[in-house]
Amino acid sequence: MRLDKFLKVSRLIKRRTLAKEVADQGRITVNGKKAKASSVVKEGDELAIRFGQKLVTARVDMLKDSVKKDEAGNMFTILKEEKLDKVEPEFIDDED
Repeated sequence: MRLDKFLKVSRLIKRRTLAKEVADQGRITVNGKKAKASSVVKEGDELAIRFGQKLVTARVDMLKDSVKKDEAGNMFTILKEEKLDKVEPEFIDDED
């Protein structure tokens, strides 16, 4: 499943266009590698998403094309949430 679609369906990010923008800004990694919106995610993958001054790490537990709002939380597990004091270097370099 595409990363942007997973983020929307799981409700980690509410809108797919916003998920695409966040990925295009280099603020998402999948298994430690910078990810694009079109990157494919699988069950067991680890996502790190930077929301402003917060870094959220989540594991993909389930992939479904659509789920009810109350079941969306079952698609992932939050592994950790960190408050960032400054911008992490891995999120600002432009190398692939």
